[in-house]
Amino acid sequence: MPISPLLRFYLIAFGLAWLGWILAALGSRGVAPFTVPGWQVLLILPAVAPALAAGWVTRANYGPDRANALLAALLRWRVAPIWYLAEVGGSVVIVGLAKALASLLGWPDELPAPQGKRVAAAIATLISSLLVNPWEEVGWRGFALPHWQQRYPALAATVIVGGLWGLWHLPIFFWIGNPMANYPFLPWLAGTIAGAVIYTWLYNSAAGSLWPVTLCHVAFNTAATAIGGSLAALAVAQILIALAIIIAMGPAQLARCERVRRQG
Repeated sequence: MPISPLLRFYLIAFGLAWLGWILAALGSRGVAPFTVPGWQVLLILPAVAPALAAGWVTRANYGPDRANALLAALLRWRVAPIWYLAEVGGSVVIVGLAKALASLLGWPDELPAPQGKRVAAAIATLISSLLVNPWEEVGWRGFALPHWQQRYPALAATVIVGGLWGLWHLPIFFWIGNPMANYPFLPWLAGTIAGAVIYTWLYNSAAGSLWPVTLCHVAFNTAATAIGGSLAALAVAQILIALAIIIAMGPAQLARCERVRRQG
């Protein structure tokens, strides 16, 4: 039986990323020979896995023109100025709301930075996010989301994409020394799925441009590092914003326009 493009995409994206992350997790737990620093070079795989999987499967199943269009969506920056405000300003508002909620309820800060080095940590996060997040978005929003939106309404498609996107990160939670190893998984996963609703809204509203989604992803990661806060509060804030989008835009499209059903 032929393997569907979606299944092939997930097998490649998970396989490449988990190879790098699982070996890093084993090395962090003293399992030889993965304690040797040279194995760290494989961590390039998770950074590019979604884009490699998306490009490979698109080229193999739909031809080089569709593969080129998939990457071109990352550079389609001509969108209404309001979306730039929504991407960057919205990310800061979500993290700020979470910080206020955590302070009000006395929830612990699970996103700490080295003492006195929060600005440096935020700059490091910004740089790493600019290098990694675009390639994630080529896979999750550029390829996977349109395929799921061919089959299901936007909200259902988003929950599937967000849930699998969250599970894709699972090996990091076993990597001793990685900050995410200290995160409570379920609140983080809930926030990831809610965040996927926000990204779907941006992606569909921008007619398939990956530029707004990528900037939002980068801005959110950077703001979370710069401001800090509780993972549970962050999940609550993302869920509240996601619910507002669902109510305002409707679950069928999660946008004022038709949902995107073809990548690139």
